Amino acid sequence: MEGPADDSWMQNVAAEMNLAETAFLYPIETGYHLKWFTPEVEVELCGHATLASAFLLFIDRIVDLDTTINFQTLSGELTASLDGDNVTLDFPSKPPTDCDPPEGLIKAIGATPIYVGMSMFDMIVELQSENDVRSLQPDFGLLKQIDVRGLIVTAQGESEYDCVSRFFAPRVGINEDPVTGSAHCVLAPYWAGKLGKEKLLAYQASKRGGEVRLQLKGERVLLLGQAVITMRGELV
Repeated sequence: MEGPADDSWMQNVAAEMNLAETAFLYPIETGYHLKWFTPEVEVELCGHATLASAFLLFIDRIVDLDTTINFQTLSGELTASLDGDNVTLDFPSKPPTDCDPPEGLIKAIGATPIYVGMSMFDMIVELQSENDVRSLQPDFGLLKQIDVRGLIVTAQGESEYDCVSRFFAPRVGINEDPVTGSAHCVLAPYWAGKLGKEKLLAYQASKRGGEVRLQLKGERVLLLGQAVITMRGELV
C-alpha cells in the first residue's frame, strides 16, 4: 500500500480474502511497516505472509535483490533477504516451557501426547510418530474451546525430515494452516534441543504441505522458504 490503512478496513479485506493470513505493508523510512490479519483477528507474528511480502518486493524489483528488507511489526523488527531461490526470514526464537495438558486437549485431538508445552502464542504437542501427526483428525469445535491462539502438533521425522508438524487455530478463524512460520519459531528451538543440531529440515504436513529449512542462532531463528506469484489484482 502507499500508506497506513484503517484496521477495520484491513480486517474486512482479510475476511474477504479468506486465507489463513493476509499481509498489509507500506514503505517507511527504515523499510516497510507490516501487519497480518486472519479472517477474524489481527496476529502478532506470521511467517508465510512475511515470506510472500518479501518475495513480491524482490520479484518485482521494488527492492534490489541484494537488499536486506526491514519489516516493522508487532513482533519488533523482522528482516528478509534473498539467498538464491530462497527467502530467508530472521525471526525471534520462541522456545516452549513444559505445561500440563489442558482439560479437553486429548479428546479434542484424539491422541495422547508424549509432551505438552506452551510458547508465547501457541501450545505445542509432541506425538509418538510422524504417522500420528499426518493422520490426526481433530475436533475443531472442542479445540476452539482451549484458550490458546493455536496448537502445534509435531513428531520426529522418519525419513528426510528432522520433524513434521501441523498447525490448528480455529480460535482465530483457521482450522488448519497450510504452512506456519511462527510455529517454526517454536519448533526450531524445541527440536534443536532434542536432536542436538542447529540446522533442521522441517515439513508441515497439511493438505497443501510445505518444507521449511531452519537454523537456530541464539535467540533468533532463520527460516528459509520459497514462494510463487499466483495472481495479481487491484483493490478499488
